[in-house]
Amino acid sequence: MKITRIESLRRGEIVAVRVYTDEGLVGLGQTAPYGAKVTARVLHDFVAPHFIGLDPWDLEAAVDSFLREQYKFPSSFVLRALGGIDTAVWDLLAKSVGLPVYKVIGGAARDSVPVYASSMVRNISPEAEADRIAELASTHGYRAAKIRVGDAMGQDRDAEPGRTERIIPRMREVLGPDFLLSADANGGFTVSRAIRVGRMLEENDYFHYEEPCPFPEIENTAQVAAALDIPVSGGEQDTSLPQFYRMLGMHAVDIVQPDIGYIGGVSRARKVAVLAEFAGIPCTPHCANDSMLQVFTLHLALAMPACIHHQEWSIERTPWTEGVYEPMLEVVGGAVAAPSTPGWGVELIPSFVASSESEVTS
Repeated sequence: MKITRIESLRRGEIVAVRVYTDEGLVGLGQTAPYGAKVTARVLHDFVAPHFIGLDPWDLEAAVDSFLREQYKFPSSFVLRALGGIDTAVWDLLAKSVGLPVYKVIGGAARDSVPVYASSMVRNISPEAEADRIAELASTHGYRAAKIRVGDAMGQDRDAEPGRTERIIPRMREVLGPDFLLSADANGGFTVSRAIRVGRMLEENDYFHYEEPCPFPEIENTAQVAAALDIPVSGGEQDTSLPQFYRMLGMHAVDIVQPDIGYIGGVSRARKVAVLAEFAGIPCTPHCANDSMLQVFTLHLALAMPACIHHQEWSIERTPWTEGVYEPMLEVVGGAVAAPSTPGWGVELIPSFVASSESEVTS
C-alpha cells in the first residue's frame, strides 16, 4: 500500500485533509485551526511531497525522517501542516484493519473519557460564568470545569479589574464543594503574582492551575509548581519533544498538556503521553474547540494510560467549526463514550466539501 495523493479542503479556519492510497483507502485528518491559508500552503509546498509514495504503515518513521531533514524549520506552521497528514494516515490505517484509531495507537486504556467543561472566554462576568457551568452540570452531567483567570500573556493584568479575585470564590460558592474546579491563566502572571493566585485557588479547593506563567518560561513555572500544593499544568503551546522531556524531568508541571494540532499529530503527541507515564505525571491533552481535533484528542485519551484525569471539552459555540463533520460527539453523564466505528468514526459533511477550497498534491 502506498500514499498516492494528499488533498486539503479549506473553509475559513478549518483545513481538512484527505490522504489517498493505491488500494482505494482514504484517511481523514485536520490541521490545527487558525492561520489556515498559510497552513494549507505549507502543507502542499513543504510537507506533502515527503509522504507521497510512502507506505502509510511507516508513518512514524516518515514523520521522524521529515523533521530531521527539515531541522531548520522545527515548529509552528510546519507542525500544524504535518498534523493534518499524520491524523489522516492514522484514520486510514485504522480503517484498513476495521478498528477505531484508539485501538491501533495503543488499545483501550478505558471505555469512556470523563471530561471537564472548559470555558474559553474572559469577557463573561463571574456570576454569568458560574450560572452557565451550573446549567451544563444539570443538563450534561458535568462534574468538573475550568475557568479563565488573569489575561493571556497579561504580565499580571486582569481581563477586568478584580475579576480573578471575584470569579474564584464565586464558582465554588455556586457549584458546591464536590465539583472539580480548575483555572487557566494562559501565561498571564509573573512568579509572585502566580503564586498568590495559586494560593487563592488552594483556599477554594481547586483541582489544577494551568499555565500560570508564559509558556517559554519553564523555570518560572517550575518555581510556581514548587511553591504550591495545587497541581500546575502546561505544555499546550510547546512543540519540541526535548522541551517536553525537560519539563517533565525538572517537574516544571504536575500535569502535561500536549496539543495534537500544534505538536504535529498523534504520532508525536502520544510520545509525550508515554514520557509522562514513565515520569509518573498525568497527561491531559489540550483541545480548545470542537473541530475534528476534539475527536482525535478523545482517541488519544482513550488509549494512553497517563490520561487519568478529566479531559478538556470546550463549551463554546464556534460557528466556524459547525457543519464540518458528523456525527458530533456527545457528553452524557459528564463523559464521552469510546466510538466503535473504524478510524476516527466521523466523515466530512458533503456541504463542507462542496464549499471548501480544494488543493491536491500527488
